[in-house]
Amino acid sequence: MFTTNQEGGRYTGSPGVTLSVTAGLQVISHSNWLECRSSCRLPNNPSYVWYKNGQEIQAKTSYYLYPVYNSDSYSCALQGYKDFPSPSVCVQGESCNRVTYTDRSICASKGSSVDISCLYNSYNYPDKSTFWFSRERNHGGQNPSQPEDLSTDSQYTGRVHVETERGRSTLRISDLRERDSAEYHFKFITPRFEWRSLPGTTLTVTALQVQVIRVYQSSTEAELKCHSSCSPAGGLSYVWFKNREHITSVETSTYTTWFYPTDVFSCGLKGHEKFPSPSVLIQGQYGWGVTYTSTPICAVKGSTVEIHCSYTYPSWWKGSYTRVQRTLWFTKMNNNEPLDLTTDSEYSGHVQYSSNNKDCTLRISDLRERDSAVYKFRFITNQEGGRYTGSHGVTLSVTGLQVQIRGSRSCFSKTCTWAELKCHSSCSLPGRSSYLWYKNGEKINKETSSYSDYFYPPDSYSCALNAYKDPPSPSVCGHGHSCNTVMYTDRSVCAFKGSSVDISCMYSSYESITSKFWFSPERSRRWQNPSQPEDLSTDSQYTGRVHVETERGRSTLRISDLRESDSAEYHFKFKTPNFEWRSSLPGTTLTVTDQDLQVQVIWSSTGPKLICHSSCLTDRSSFLWYKNGTMIQGERSPSYGGQVDPADSYSCSYQKYRSTPVYAPKPFSVSRTPPGDIMKNDSVTLTCSSDANPEAKYTWYKGNQKLLIEEPQLVFSSIQPSDSGQYYCSAQNELGRRTSEAVFINVNYAPMLPSVSVSPSAEIVEGSSVTLTCSSDANPAANYTWYKENEDSPKASGQIFTITDFRAEHSGKYYCEAQNRRGRQNSTLHLIVVAGAWKSAATGTITAVLLVILLLAAFLWIRRKKKSVTQQSKGGERLDNRAQINMGTAATQRQPTEQEDDLNYSIISFPQNQEDALYSNIRPPQPRRHTEEQDDGVDYTTVKTENASSAPGTRRQDDFALYSTVNKTQH
Repeated sequence: MFTTNQEGGRYTGSPGVTLSVTAGLQVISHSNWLECRSSCRLPNNPSYVWYKNGQEIQAKTSYYLYPVYNSDSYSCALQGYKDFPSPSVCVQGESCNRVTYTDRSICASKGSSVDISCLYNSYNYPDKSTFWFSRERNHGGQNPSQPEDLSTDSQYTGRVHVETERGRSTLRISDLRERDSAEYHFKFITPRFEWRSLPGTTLTVTALQVQVIRVYQSSTEAELKCHSSCSPAGGLSYVWFKNREHITSVETSTYTTWFYPTDVFSCGLKGHEKFPSPSVLIQGQYGWGVTYTSTPICAVKGSTVEIHCSYTYPSWWKGSYTRVQRTLWFTKMNNNEPLDLTTDSEYSGHVQYSSNNKDCTLRISDLRERDSAVYKFRFITNQEGGRYTGSHGVTLSVTGLQVQIRGSRSCFSKTCTWAELKCHSSCSLPGRSSYLWYKNGEKINKETSSYSDYFYPPDSYSCALNAYKDPPSPSVCGHGHSCNTVMYTDRSVCAFKGSSVDISCMYSSYESITSKFWFSPERSRRWQNPSQPEDLSTDSQYTGRVHVETERGRSTLRISDLRESDSAEYHFKFKTPNFEWRSSLPGTTLTVTDQDLQVQVIWSSTGPKLICHSSCLTDRSSFLWYKNGTMIQGERSPSYGGQVDPADSYSCSYQKYRSTPVYAPKPFSVSRTPPGDIMKNDSVTLTCSSDANPEAKYTWYKGNQKLLIEEPQLVFSSIQPSDSGQYYCSAQNELGRRTSEAVFINVNYAPMLPSVSVSPSAEIVEGSSVTLTCSSDANPAANYTWYKENEDSPKASGQIFTITDFRAEHSGKYYCEAQNRRGRQNSTLHLIVVAGAWKSAATGTITAVLLVILLLAAFLWIRRKKKSVTQQSKGGERLDNRAQINMGTAATQRQPTEQEDDLNYSIISFPQNQEDALYSNIRPPQPRRHTEEQDDGVDYTTVKTENASSAPGTRRQDDFALYSTVNKTQH
């Protein structure tokens, strides 16, 4: 199903997909073979795994043909899914050696208790012993191949209880710890058999976490949730802590509370209060906030740490939607602005951000002691002032390992000491941590945190975590204060191709040194004896590029004109008459890369700030700064300390490498394509292009209105007259902003269909003034010309044509022509003036016009008949009046000058998309006979509009129906 922002805009796909989950694989016993069967159709040619009495055997097909015995149990699994074998089955009956675990996996919260159970059976022999074990703990046993009872493991002392009866065994582990996460197996031994174990039950222990569901608008009230990645079995009771004090009134997983900015909250399971979640600090104001998962973190030098947080913001703020534009972590300020860790040369190559659904994570690798700091998260949105920093932050403490000497006492000789060495860290390390020990730089076979032995004056010792061999602890002397040691200044160094680099170490010797040199293990294939390192100075690859300075216990290797092939690990070696420093300790790793020097611009409230950045160099490197190509005296740090002027360009350099300069957008203009006049419906593109570094962002404007376009080009695919206007754009980067000159868009189009009107619209008395008006929308503006039919010269020019003394001879067909260089349009007015008056009216459709004509014709015929009869009875005279129906221009005829009061109609219709036939029915005035009596007549006047196409000279006709009445004074 997907849901859109439209009303009712949700859709569900039908009929869907049917998923069938079966009980899994089953072993089917045939007469002399076994089959691994599934009710689901499996992929072609799957590979199988078979187990006999819990031990994997060599069989990969779905059938097992080897001899089978009644005492043995069998199960199978698909290759790649060994943790999901079928239930074990006996070949005959139900009595055979087998173990079936109740659960394959269990998840539990730290501090809680868990039960891990299985059913077991032995074949015809009583159990000699039963116990639970974990393979993850085997390295602590006396014999790694022989599992040891979990009850005897010091890690589980007082926390393990086993109940075994009637073929069922349950292991209960209480006060769970995260290091209890492991796979647990059950084992039984009889006089003739030992169960070796199938995949057992995997236990995952996770810590609780306080999640901030929402911070209310009051900014002092929040809803919290005690969360675990495990689904709790049954109802659990929780405990909540505020500022580390127990809140007795709440036992649910959610908790709504008021808080102060300094309050911290944690939660736990009831009965396991000593294993609470990490404390969180709630921060928020009007829906804005940052919450850190854990405030103090301690980590070992060389390890990797992740700092987690979550953030909130109102989705709608001050009339617009909120959109996050940037997120960053920082430890220090640069001119009152946070310095992004990714731009801080001190953290180059060590930090990585990840953000997902308002969760934020900072990952710092290869920790150094100088990384100890308070880390804060900040997010910036599109809203004005819409930036928020989580205060307090997370305090990270990085400590190195140290070798501590304990229980020192003299041995049989005055030149030795018996002592216990302890690999110590001020941070709490995992209980199952594995260690490395070094003696005189050579690895020795010890993996525990402590080490006891006889120690002699020349020997030095150091330790490391197995997971973080680099860096080890500083070397210490096992006896006395003088011994053989080598300590490298840097564990890793990065340099540009073609530059120079210094690699240094401090060393001491118990005896006089006879020789010393630097070497690289990566060059061992060129040595005469691979086990005997050779001086780098004699290596042809480094000829003329290596220089070594050694004095007072310090040696420095300088390599110049660096090449990518120089990337390697470098070691220092010295020899005495009775000793040779061999060193399997890590040396200094050199990485040679292409130069990526660049000036990063960071905007602050006081203006732009510049940082010379490289993923390779450190903050200890010496830089030079340039303004407009001229070196700035006294500037040597990665951060430029002067005031940045947007009118200038800036660059930095390291050794012989110079970065690309940065500068604000330079003056620019808006270009238009295609050039020339713009016609309606044309495709038009405006381009805003400014030279700037960093790259500029663009904003378009029409007049004073900001357009929702932030691209370098503004494209009109079919431009319209309404798009006419002044356009300009602005280009902006972190160093400044420039605005272009405006460009005027003028969309040309031919005249629209002219509109014709007659004034006055009321009764017009013959001899009065009549005004005809013509108007048309056009660009360029239209010129107007009035014509009368059958006359070559125009009657008038301009929008208005006035006849000051309207007479009968003015009758005829007039038309108005609107014209510009893009085309022309015509409107025709057909007027016939006879005795009578004009009145204007309006009709909507041709159908109505025809109906009126027919009704009038019938009325006149009846009236004429009636008048004829009347006149014949009075004077014997018969009027010769006739109704005329005129089609087009041929309908106009002159009549005798004698006139009566007649009623004349002028019809105008306004068609949309087709040509309409217009009819003019004109009844001329009747001659005066023997009496002064007046007759009523009906005249119809047709007005036609002729439309020119966009090309001059081509016309189209559209007809208008006008209704007018003219009263003519009788003489």
